[in-house]
Amino acid sequence: MGVENGRSGGRSRISQWLRGRRPRDTGDTVDSAGREELLLAAAGAGLPLAPAAHPSGYGCSCDRVGCPTPGQHPVSFAWQTQSTTDRAQIERWARSAPEANFITSTGMVHDVLDVPQAAGQEALERLLAAGVEVGPVAVSGEDRMLFFTATRGTPEQEDEWWPCELDCHPETMDEHPGLRWHCRGSYVLVPPARLPGERVVEWVRGPEYGLPDPLTLLEFLTDSCARFGGEPAGVGWPLRG
Repeated sequence: MGVENGRSGGRSRISQWLRGRRPRDTGDTVDSAGREELLLAAAGAGLPLAPAAHPSGYGCSCDRVGCPTPGQHPVSFAWQTQSTTDRAQIERWARSAPEANFITSTGMVHDVLDVPQAAGQEALERLLAAGVEVGPVAVSGEDRMLFFTATRGTPEQEDEWWPCELDCHPETMDEHPGLRWHCRGSYVLVPPARLPGERVVEWVRGPEYGLPDPLTLLEFLTDSCARFGGEPAGVGWPLRG
């Protein structure tokens, strides 16, 4: 269900666990009951879910020839309105499509700060050492870490929105090799999920942790990204529109 972290010994355990991960360490051991339990725990924490494609052979379970993101996109174009925390609906989806991944739609209840794994690992250890509240954290494949935070909100008036040059949408993923800010109009895979090449998406800290304000994490994440060759330090502070 995730790697538990204390203030002291937890940091070294996180580091050792992340550095020692192999592509098939845990993702392939989640049975159908465990998968459903993890999905329901995420929904119970308020993360809205919708079905996604899954890897199939050397490609994707969808019908698109040469799918550019195999196993990493929603099944339906209506994923934003389809996303739900309803337990019964999620159980129906999970049982009718036992191989399907799930996405969580960002910008409604939560955002996700998505960073290269090396930077995320360092930032997570520094955050815990500093006593900063950290919410759920997941690893995606062997190269990204996902920090789940409270959302910046979905104001009724567009001029109340906080634009940010790190705002990420599915079609702009390649434009943000460093820090990506998934807010409204975007999504990420929610654990447990399978990626091509026998890689997985799994929790480091599960959804039982509360969602922190994104700004409390952003300075640590941008600083670590700068040190590991990602976004320059200080980029991405939201500005009033």
